[in-house]
Amino acid sequence: MQPIQLFELAARQAEWLSVRQEVVASNIANANTPKYLAKDITPFSAVLDTTTTAQMARTNPNHMALNDLSDDDIEIKESELNDEIGMQESGNSVSIAEELTKTGEIKRQHELNTNLVASFHRMMLMTVKR
Repeated sequence: MQPIQLFELAARQAEWLSVRQEVVASNIANANTPKYLAKDITPFSAVLDTTTTAQMARTNPNHMALNDLSDDDIEIKESELNDEIGMQESGNSVSIAEELTKTGEIKRQHELNTNLVASFHRMMLMTVKR
């Protein structure tokens, strides 16, 4: 029987969401700091491409080995300039509206993640109880 990778994948996304929330909170905290450039992290799809849980299992020793998970996959970089506000006179590039939108996205993704894990966990318990 192959191990179930859903929990590992959900944990990886939860870690990514946590890092993104930290970056967004930092952007909001520095909204009035002169010359502060807004930051964001690599999208989860890019992290998912390097994650072994989404790839096929190795069923034969002659198959190519998969890479291990690594925290180096999540990269913090400067965010693209918002067309609506651009660069402010102070040199700051933080858009509060955009950062609050990101916060809402993070909240929805976290709720979806936890609901999927809870549902899968309930399904597993139902199969064990029988």
